Amino acid sequence: MKAVRINEFGGPEVLSYEDVEVPEPGPGQARVRLAASGVNFIDVYQRTGVYPGDLPRTLGLEGAGEVDAVGEGVEDLSVGDYVAFAMAPGSYAEYAVVPAEKLVPFNVTLVEARVAAAIMLQGMTAHYLTHSTYPLEEGQTALVHAAAGGVGLLLCQIAKMKGARVIGTVSTEEKAALAREAGADEVILYTEQDFVEETNRITGGEGVHVVYDSVGKTTFDGSLDCLRTRGYMVLFGGSSGQVPPFDLQILNQKGGLFVTRPSLAQYTLTRDELMWRAESLFSWIGQGNLNVRIGGTYSLADTAQAHRDLEARKTTGKLILIPESE
Repeated sequence: MKAVRINEFGGPEVLSYEDVEVPEPGPGQARVRLAASGVNFIDVYQRTGVYPGDLPRTLGLEGAGEVDAVGEGVEDLSVGDYVAFAMAPGSYAEYAVVPAEKLVPFNVTLVEARVAAAIMLQGMTAHYLTHSTYPLEEGQTALVHAAAGGVGLLLCQIAKMKGARVIGTVSTEEKAALAREAGADEVILYTEQDFVEETNRITGGEGVHVVYDSVGKTTFDGSLDCLRTRGYMVLFGGSSGQVPPFDLQILNQKGGLFVTRPSLAQYTLTRDELMWRAESLFSWIGQGNLNVRIGGTYSLADTAQAHRDLEARKTTGKLILIPESE
């Protein structure tokens, strides 16, 4: 089979499209013939070594497709079932072996396989951010950075489902239109406006209850200035770079603020929690209440270009990879 692997850390050029053996499922595992794989910024962190790991390795943590083999002891899945997964390595390939406990069955007549692959990691991220890390309540105000990105568009929609007021930041008018379509009440073009000044103007100087920030280094300090007293700074990514160390006394000076740096793995610790988040997403999609924007589709052989486009912030919505066999 074909797979995209790295043999060293570095830029997109280290992504190698290789022939590897089809993996066999072990006890408690299933093999999935992938219809699509999701591209996420965590893949960039792994490629560059920000998140180190053993080499060589097949990248990709998210995908969807059809079960074509099961290992010993797997009773809840059968060959032919359609499943999706996140936070299981090796999805940049034609086949992936995944622990059965991480696989979520879905109805392929209600949710297309490519959509299922596109929603798992970013969708469950948006779910845990709004339902668990800082559970939004009706009437509260959230600031969402990168509001036209994959997580951002989902965050806007889910926050509006919960009755919140959403302020989004984007870089272009095109992205502003997408954020508004996703439910953002106010959109700030940070390339033309100071997002701190605009946020304080929009909120009448009160600030927001929570900032959901996947950008990191270039937005962190300003985000703290957008929060009201005892507000929550939720940093869940670093597309502009990692936030440097800072003096915790600043949180006191700015109003007794809270800062957290969560990840999806911490919010899908149990099978029940995983299924709650994933089934909520599939239900909303099936009912037409959640729109998943696939902003770019690439062949598995063109994975390096997908990474270049993602890092250059040229994209909106979700990027997916399609194996050649599809």
